[in-house]
Amino acid sequence: MQPAVPARACGIDFGTSNSTVGWWRPGQDPLIALEGEEPTLPSVVFFNLEERRPVYGRQALAEYLEGYEGRLMRSLKSLLGSKLLKSETTVLGSAMPFRDILGLFLGTLKTRAETVAGRSFEQVVLGRPVFFVDDDPQADREATEMLEAAARKLGFSEVSFQFEPIAAAFDYESRISREERVLIVDIGGGTSDFSLVRLSPERRVLDDRQADILATGGVHIGGTDFDKQLSLAGVMPLFGYGSRMKSDAPMPTSTHLNLATWHTINAVYAPASQRALQSMRYDIVDPTGIDRLFSLIEQRAGHWLAMQVEQGKIELTEAERHVIDFARIEPQLQAELRRDDFDTAIEPLLERIGRSIDELLLAAGLARDGVDTVFFTGGSSAVPALRRCVASRLPGARQVEGNRFGSIGSGLAIEAHKRYG
Repeated sequence: MQPAVPARACGIDFGTSNSTVGWWRPGQDPLIALEGEEPTLPSVVFFNLEERRPVYGRQALAEYLEGYEGRLMRSLKSLLGSKLLKSETTVLGSAMPFRDILGLFLGTLKTRAETVAGRSFEQVVLGRPVFFVDDDPQADREATEMLEAAARKLGFSEVSFQFEPIAAAFDYESRISREERVLIVDIGGGTSDFSLVRLSPERRVLDDRQADILATGGVHIGGTDFDKQLSLAGVMPLFGYGSRMKSDAPMPTSTHLNLATWHTINAVYAPASQRALQSMRYDIVDPTGIDRLFSLIEQRAGHWLAMQVEQGKIELTEAERHVIDFARIEPQLQAELRRDDFDTAIEPLLERIGRSIDELLLAAGLARDGVDTVFFTGGSSAVPALRRCVASRLPGARQVEGNRFGSIGSGLAIEAHKRYG
């Protein structure tokens, strides 16, 4: 019988695109409202230069789009495992280490959760991808250590971790009526994580579930990588991507790659980057695209463009085509995104995801017909081509839709309750 008192600890799902905090309470939804009534807080910080303050989540995006001067930073989780986390950047006129920016956002999650809960949290279970960094155990370990250090600096005296797909599995297990072997497919903003687990109503009361975890795996591919490929295939050609120089060489692509990648967008505004573009302007056969690129950079509209592409990806989940209006850059300029082009653009990424699932089945010693259910979670898990990729490997498995943004946080709340009471 479950106790009638709330858990002592919380679980935090610090996501690439969205974050949640889970707190187990009897008879209640475990997700805590973090922004108004919303249980998700977009993982965004905007340093408002005019009012000299940081703002977070939807408010950060709103102030940026309203035209306030400042610095927008998104996909903060992508810093973990990267060399950037050991460096610093300029915000509000001063140098600030990237790890401190990450700490600011985590601190906001903690403070908002405690305000709504009406109590403080000293214990936490943090969600983490199976791999922060592919094929680099040292970088992966450093990312974990940095995240733990940030949590302890915020006042958490006890910090532990759970793989994000395992947390999602525990959320799914709370609703099943029979034993199942389940493949958890968690396609987040920055990573694709997989777990094969044995779940049942009888086993969910056990404290030690290690024997039920049949295999875990993952690859550093997520929704932001889908966005990047969609941007390069469907949008960046309007801004000079693929243009030819008079020497017949292709135009250098570093600016377009930075614009198509959330956490490197600000690099295109650097004076050195703009000087490099200016120096090649008259060496391009058709300067139409690069002139649009100059207009976009002058407006500092890189994040706005990335948001349009992300929305396009979301729309293509249901629609066959989506049109982006770029009239703010040039009258009547539009980009038509088509689902079949998107599918082609992300095909190499899906091949890597498929291989990771194959490796997972091999590690678990399971045949393809040995999986009963595929449980999808994560913001990009609804991409049709991704679903087909998984279904082609497990055609007999039942497909179940989880809460794309809440399953992990809910599962972490269950785990925090088990670990800390």
